[in-house]
Amino acid sequence: MKTTLYQDRFYREWIYTRRLYECRVSVMETDLQVLTDKPLEAGFLEEKIVSFRADIEQYSIRDDLFQKNLKPIVVELTAPSIVKKMSRAARLANVGPMAAVAGAIAQGIGECLIRKGYRDVIVENGGDIFLKSRMPVRVGIFAGDSPLSGKIFLRINPQSTFHGICTSSGTVGHSLSFGTADAVVVIADNALIADAAATAVANRVSSASDCESALNFGMAIRGVRGIVIIIGRTLAARGEAVILEPNKKNNLPVSRR
Repeated sequence: MKTTLYQDRFYREWIYTRRLYECRVSVMETDLQVLTDKPLEAGFLEEKIVSFRADIEQYSIRDDLFQKNLKPIVVELTAPSIVKKMSRAARLANVGPMAAVAGAIAQGIGECLIRKGYRDVIVENGGDIFLKSRMPVRVGIFAGDSPLSGKIFLRINPQSTFHGICTSSGTVGHSLSFGTADAVVVIADNALIADAAATAVANRVSSASDCESALNFGMAIRGVRGIVIIIGRTLAARGEAVILEPNKKNNLPVSRR
């Protein structure tokens, strides 16, 4: 049975980096934690969230397939930029455009802050992350009732560009998933691709035996850099993700390729 306990956001304490300024903002269903290298006004974030949400909601009124379809769709040439980006990411992963909505807002906020001159930016939106950091960052993975939950951490090394790090689950949260993975984490060139790809990969995992084919599928999506799958006591990973090992005494199986 799927649980929504993750909405308590306790996992936000599992993002470890050097000391940054924190700002938390909620606008309707959008609940952001933003970490930056210099102070940030909550009002700026609220304004941007409202703008992005309005673009998505107003376009969804014009084209209800945008919100309902579970497969990629073609959007209008006059569609807002965020809608076009969601459509492109969905097409890469072969999912509906709303599979990229949380990543789209995280990415949009992150890009705005980079343009304003912030050099270290982490935007977390319901487990979907935009990240640009000059220092290593350690990100914990919440995987519901799996014994691996909270015991596996990704180490994201400094980079000149940004990363998207997004999570999908078939056992946790309100988002639709056709699989039963406790967590599928995708690291990609941006948060939209990571979000859409995480959904697509999670849809393909119903048992530990599905991990190999799901990893093959996910790594073939353009822009995907790394994938971690957790289902029960099994961990499978591929690509750029640097995983800090679980406690050896747990005797948990780990698959790396």
